[in-house]
Amino acid sequence: MIDLHTHSTASDGTFSPRALVRAAAAAGLAALALTDHDTGNGLAEAEDEAKRLNVKFIPGIEISGEWPEPGLLHILGYYIDRASPALGEMSRILLAARDLRNPKIIHRLTELGCKITLEQVEAIARRGVAADQPVVLGRPHIAQAMVEAGSVASVKQAFDVYLGTGGAAYFAKERLTPRQAIHCIHEAGGVAVVAHPIELGATNPAHLQTMINHLQEAGLDGLEVWHCEQDAKYSEMLLHLAKRYDLVATGGSDFHGRNKPDVMLGRGKGNVSVPAEVLERLEARWQQRRSARVHA
Repeated sequence: MIDLHTHSTASDGTFSPRALVRAAAAAGLAALALTDHDTGNGLAEAEDEAKRLNVKFIPGIEISGEWPEPGLLHILGYYIDRASPALGEMSRILLAARDLRNPKIIHRLTELGCKITLEQVEAIARRGVAADQPVVLGRPHIAQAMVEAGSVASVKQAFDVYLGTGGAAYFAKERLTPRQAIHCIHEAGGVAVVAHPIELGATNPAHLQTMINHLQEAGLDGLEVWHCEQDAKYSEMLLHLAKRYDLVATGGSDFHGRNKPDVMLGRGKGNVSVPAEVLERLEARWQQRRSARVHA
């Protein structure tokens, strides 16, 4: 089995990239993709450990895209070149946007009586991270600081009441348009896949089909058919859409470690099981795109 959607301490996971690969090997996974939010900072470390443990490694990223609320659009990039100038510039812009948003969130939380500091949030983000390794501060770190300050009982409550879309301390961050995000992944030599399509906010199957059609016209390569928040019926519908629009079907747990304690590596909530042949089809799509770029 394989897992094509995971996060490390390079963004909002709690396992270091190296520890994440070790956990994948211990779980018997044949392949792993690291897809941190807006950054490829953990890829070199993860790839090094994967070579040592003979785990097939796919360098990835997860980019937030503009999308009508209350839906969310995240696009996974697979087989990206972490040295790509386009990817580096995109990451710089999006991480700078996070840096602007985090103080706003903390200031609003303080006004609401949840007294935490940016220093406390950074200390949480740096747990288990080498001193010379950069970290990306995100809402899960803020949520954990709120739990430790006694302001909320759980990370889930922090998101439900304060940090989630429409919450009392929610601030939108700068995002790329879908076409920009997909183009950036392609410029980095990668394949672009919609993460957890259930979060797009479709009101019915026809609405979802329209959304997928528009994204496919923007250059999309695939759909995350298997995900911990998508049941078998929803996954079957996504698989049908993937075939209809010639999109490669992928899947993953969306593992974050302690930040999502009910999600297991390689298994999600016990409802994710991604066979190795999925990776074969993803790699074939990547090779097609590489060939097209060479002959363009």
